[in-house]
Amino acid sequence: MKIAAFFKSIHFKMITIFMLLIVIALQVIGVYFTGELESQLEENHKDMIIERADLLEYNVRQELTRDRDEEEEPLEDDIADLLQEFFSIDNSEAQVIGPNQQVLGTSDWNEQDIVGQQSTSVRVERALLGSSDDKIVKDRTGNRMLVVTQSIEDNGDILGAIYIEASMGSIYSEMNEINSIFFKGALIALAITAVIGILLSQTITKPIVDMRKQAKVMREGDFSRRVRVYGQDEIGQLAESFNSLTMNLKEANAMTEGERKKLSSVLTHMTDGVIATDELGRIILMNKRAEQLLNVQSNQIMGASLPEMLDLSETVAPSDLYDYSDSILLDFSDEHKAFLLEANFSVIRNEEGPVNGLITVLHDVTEKETIERERREFVANVSHELRTPLTTMRSYLEALEDGAMEDENLGPRFLQVTQNETERMIRLVNDLLQLSKMDSDDLKITFETVDLGALLHQISERFEMITKDKNIRFSKDIPIHPIYVDMDKDKMMQVFDNIVSNGVKYSPDGGTITIQVITRAKAIDIEISDEGVGIPKDSQPKVFDRFYRVDKARARNLGGTGLGLSIAKELVESHDGYISIDSEWQKGTTVSVTLPYSVHEKAGVSE
Repeated sequence: MKIAAFFKSIHFKMITIFMLLIVIALQVIGVYFTGELESQLEENHKDMIIERADLLEYNVRQELTRDRDEEEEPLEDDIADLLQEFFSIDNSEAQVIGPNQQVLGTSDWNEQDIVGQQSTSVRVERALLGSSDDKIVKDRTGNRMLVVTQSIEDNGDILGAIYIEASMGSIYSEMNEINSIFFKGALIALAITAVIGILLSQTITKPIVDMRKQAKVMREGDFSRRVRVYGQDEIGQLAESFNSLTMNLKEANAMTEGERKKLSSVLTHMTDGVIATDELGRIILMNKRAEQLLNVQSNQIMGASLPEMLDLSETVAPSDLYDYSDSILLDFSDEHKAFLLEANFSVIRNEEGPVNGLITVLHDVTEKETIERERREFVANVSHELRTPLTTMRSYLEALEDGAMEDENLGPRFLQVTQNETERMIRLVNDLLQLSKMDSDDLKITFETVDLGALLHQISERFEMITKDKNIRFSKDIPIHPIYVDMDKDKMMQVFDNIVSNGVKYSPDGGTITIQVITRAKAIDIEISDEGVGIPKDSQPKVFDRFYRVDKARARNLGGTGLGLSIAKELVESHDGYISIDSEWQKGTTVSVTLPYSVHEKAGVSE
């Protein structure tokens, strides 16, 4: 793997380029040098042979033109001496030809038998005709030879010819030796070039390799390393620029990471759910609050369609959400509890570009809608509760004004009715004021240590006196020993008065109201039971709601405002206790109040 990577590296490529450049340069130099050298050697050899031929031609001409004595040696011997003197060249042969093509002499001692014979060479014939020639030809064995023919002239007369055959083998052998030396030198040069190329390329590739390593480290998020600057050349300047880029990226990454953490923290701790989608409406981000509101895990629904997640897929396509400027109310309620979400949509768009996605903000408006519904119901109930006695009072007052006042029977009765309705409105207004103080935490509760048993005896005895005409019996199961509890006596008396009063109102004649006290380790239970009509199961969770009545007509006739149990619940909870109700239709109702023995001081509470 490392070997393959080396061959793909810029280091290897630079060395290869250096080597190829040297090879090409050596090839060009070698071809040109050897070609020129070969031509020069051939030309020098040729010039030397022609020069010898000229010298030989001059001396032979002298021998052919001078007068010879009979006592002198034969012409052939003189020519042989001249050939031996002027043309003793290895691998070369020179022949002197007479005017009748007769061989007068040869420089090759092994060919002396041709002396006196007739030459059949075409070139010799041409030379005897006055046409000199020199040419390189190949002999029978393929060796190249220089053939020179030259006429021997004297005052325009052709006296003979000189025919020379000179081997070129020594020249080409010398060229082969030169080529061999050049090849070896080229190999040495290549080796030196390779070494120098490696060293030089490292000066270029090492900073580049360092920058490549730094880029890999930066890709993994580490911006702490720096590239070493080896010089002030272009690569050094590049390394400095790279280091500056690293610093800028580090700062930008730190800023981006800081912003990302801030955004992540904001998204995590937002009370609203946030969902981001891409341009196709597929979910790409969801914060924890959105997971809680939709009861999903973000890693399981990534890529899901937003309309499907919000149960809007049957009526809304993803692209339709881009045009929603108003919020959408999403109802996720079931039979057990109400759950409403408000969704607001914001488009993510580049400047003058296409839509890149959508931001959806989910807000739990269940409590808001519930409060709004309760407010509407409260206003309607208050209006109704006030309108009824006011209407009654108006009717009776008009009757009194019309003359009923003078009637001894109707006048006092009508006045009593208006007085009852006035007192009922006063009770309603007082109850509303008390609830308003509780809602605004403006209700002051003064704790004191009270004997709960004595308080319950006092309440039961008072109601026994009030209900003598109804023949209602009170049964008390209260411990004889004192039971001390920290409470606001007046507020808790109001609670027990309301509970016992309800029991008296709805109990039949001869019925029994039971007051039972059960002591526990850290708290005490007070259970007040009656034998009245009871409360249906489906109405029991609502009896502590404001203005709620099981039998509205009967409760109004009995003077109830529908706020008594609501006030009782608020007061009990302000004592760090709780109240519950258990009833069976047509059999009776039991109201249980649990109070701690001691209550720590809380905001808005003084001892």
